[in-house]
Order: sequence, then structure tokens, then C-alpha cells
Amino acid sequence: MSLLKMLMEAQGGQGLGQLARQIGMDESQAGGLAGMLGPAISQGAKRRAQAGGLEQVLNQLRGEGQASYLENPAAAAEPEARAQGEQFLEQIFGDRQASNELATEASNRTGIDLDTVMKFLPAMAAMMQGAMQKNVPDSAINGMMESQRGADSAGGGGIMGMVGGLLGGGGQAATQGGGGLDMLTNMLDADGDGSAMDDILERFMKR
Repeated sequence: MSLLKMLMEAQGGQGLGQLARQIGMDESQAGGLAGMLGPAISQGAKRRAQAGGLEQVLNQLRGEGQASYLENPAAAAEPEARAQGEQFLEQIFGDRQASNELATEASNRTGIDLDTVMKFLPAMAAMMQGAMQKNVPDSAINGMMESQRGADSAGGGGIMGMVGGLLGGGGQAATQGGGGLDMLTNMLDADGDGSAMDDILERFMKR
């Protein structure tokens, strides 16, 4: 299941509405922003992995501390959760300025005021991070990391082999990574195509 679908189905389909109320926006606005920004975040994570940052992405999922945000949107709207979401976005896009530019672009495209988008984006990112943590637990992440180290020792490609698996290339690392990598692949790939922000995502990604 894709990250966006997980957001849409959180709390029996009421999660985004609850988040919207906490931030002070209409549920329809929240749904529109999620449909635009959710795939952009998924595609950003996928591109970060492709650029050699899969370990960076995986490290953001360690600890399972944000898993509850998926089912508790009110908590995701709190300052501590938004700060966590901002950190997650920085790791994906490269710096704070890049995520700010993404918010500005979304505001321009939807007509929703920038301050509201700036509150919504990191809260939604915290929920997405929670969705990934819930579905790819620490045990799976540890297995992926061990597979990477094993591939390095065997000359099997290491992190780049895992990136190949993440992007649908299969190979030794994808097989060794087990179900955790498969789940992460499915969550990111399902949202990655046809994003309304895909045409401008490239300039947000900071190496």
C-alpha cells in the first residue's frame, strides 16, 4: 500500500480531516495538499536513495518513535512532531530551504496561504514517516543494513545494490533485504509516478 493511501485511510479515513482541523484548514484543502505533496515526498525519498542516500533514508525510520503519528493526527500537528517532520524533509530534500520552496510551490498552485501550508507539510511528513516506521520496523531495517554490509564484504555492490532493489532493479541486495525492503519499495514506488509536483521536484533536490 502506498504512503498516500495510508494517509487517506488513517483513522478510518478521518485522519487528514483531524489534521486539517488541528491546523485550521478545510478537509478538502488537506486532501488536495496531501494528493500533491505526498507523492512528491515519496519521490523525493526515492531519488535520495538513488543518489546514494538509502542509508540516510533508512536511518530516519529507526526507533519507531513516530509510528503513532499515523493514527494520531492531533499529535502530528504539535510543534514537536512538526519539528520531527521538518528534519525528515531536510534529510530527503537536502536542506530546509528546499522543503520551504516545495511549500511555496504548493501554496502557489493551490491558493492556500503559505503559513498554513508550512504548518501542514511537516505534520503530514511526520505522519508519512510514521507510516513507514509502522510498516518497516527496526528489525527489518537492521536486516537491510546487515545485507548492505554483507554485500560490501562480498563485493556485491553494497549500498548501490540496495538502491537497485529499492528502484525495482532486483538483485542480490534486494533479495537479502527481505520483506522490509519490499515493503519500502512498494510504499515509495506506488506514489512516485504522475505526481503533480514531479515537473519541479528536480530543482528542490539538494545533493
